[in-house]
Amino acid sequence: MPDLLVPLRGLPPLAPTLEAAAARGVKVRRALVPEAHVLTGWIERSFSPTWASEARVCFAHHPVSCHVAVERIDGAEAVPIGFACWDASARGLFGPIGVGDEARGRGVGRALLLSSLHAMAAFGYAYAVIGGAGPIEFFVQTVGAVPIEGSDPGLLEDRLR
Repeated sequence: MPDLLVPLRGLPPLAPTLEAAAARGVKVRRALVPEAHVLTGWIERSFSPTWASEARVCFAHHPVSCHVAVERIDGAEAVPIGFACWDASARGLFGPIGVGDEARGRGVGRALLLSSLHAMAAFGYAYAVIGGAGPIEFFVQTVGAVPIEGSDPGLLEDRLR
């Protein structure tokens, strides 16, 4: 899968997306350092150890470069239902992003993507690279991402498995 380039100027506004998520009982926010073990454990169980490794790096950044989507079910404690990272494997690189099966189709991925990209813009980036993006259509439709020619295989081609 190719990498994608996203200009961070002119992103869709964040507030309406966060408000829509909140109306569905989902809160999207920057992850907190004290919850790193909970979130990375969930990422490892729900997605992969590789993604959990990338998320761990984000908790060493100040500010933390990981966003989380949480919801409360019947007033219980908040549980993670999605996450998005940036500056994990490389500076200016967005990803990974993951939304739990039970939360897909509810706008959670959009809220996480926009939260992260707006944070990257606030941090001073003009562009973001989405590494090994899939599904490409989601990123193209949501933020106008464009494939980077010659970027497949990407940065992580020779990683240890």
